[in-house]
Amino acid sequence: MSGIRLIVGLGNPGTEYEHTRHNAGFWFVDQIASEQKASWSEQKKFQALVTKITIKDRDVWLMKPQTYMNLSGQAVQAIQQYYKISPEETLVVHDELDLLPGTMKYKLGGGNAGHNGLKSIQSQCGTPNFHRLRIGIGHPRTFGWAQDVATFVLAAPSTEHKELIFSTIQQAQKLLPAFIQGDFARISRLIQKYVSALQTSKEKAI
Repeated sequence: MSGIRLIVGLGNPGTEYEHTRHNAGFWFVDQIASEQKASWSEQKKFQALVTKITIKDRDVWLMKPQTYMNLSGQAVQAIQQYYKISPEETLVVHDELDLLPGTMKYKLGGGNAGHNGLKSIQSQCGTPNFHRLRIGIGHPRTFGWAQDVATFVLAAPSTEHKELIFSTIQQAQKLLPAFIQGDFARISRLIQKYVSALQTSKEKAI
C-alpha cells in the first residue's frame, strides 16, 4: 500500500474556533509544521492553508481547509486532483467524540459517525477509503454533562483535557515516518501500546 502524501487536519477557521475541541485536527498539523519549521501559505485554489514538509526523503503536503468543517471535502478534493494524490494516500486527522482525551485510534475507511468533516470528504472524494487518525476529545455524556454535542465540540476543553489531547498529538507525531512509508500495521500496534500504557498509568494512580 502507498504511503501518505497528504495530511489534512480538520477544524474551523477563525480566532473564535481556534481553541475549540473540533479543531484538534488543526492542532495536529500545526504541531507538525512548527516542528518542521514550515510556514503556512493561503492557497485560494484549494480554499486552504497549505505547506509542504519532507520526511524520510519524501514530500508531504499539510492542509488546513478554510471552508468550515461541513465543506472540508471541497478543499481536500481540489488538492488531491491538482497534485494527483489518491484518497488512499491521504490521512485525515480529526476530533473523535467516542474516544476519551488522551487516546487515539487509526483506521482506513469506515463510516463518518456523524462527523461533518468526514461526511464532506467522503462525499467529494466519492469513497470512504482514506486514512483517519482519530484524536479523542470525549463525549459530554461520558462526563455526565448536559451539554449538547454541537455546543461541546465548539467549546474549549478543560486544562486537564487539553493537556491530554496535546500529549496524544505529540505521541501521534512519532508515527509520521510510518505513515509516510505506508507501514500501517506498525501504526496500529504502536497506538495500541501507547493507549495500553496510558490506561496502566491511570490505574496505578487510583
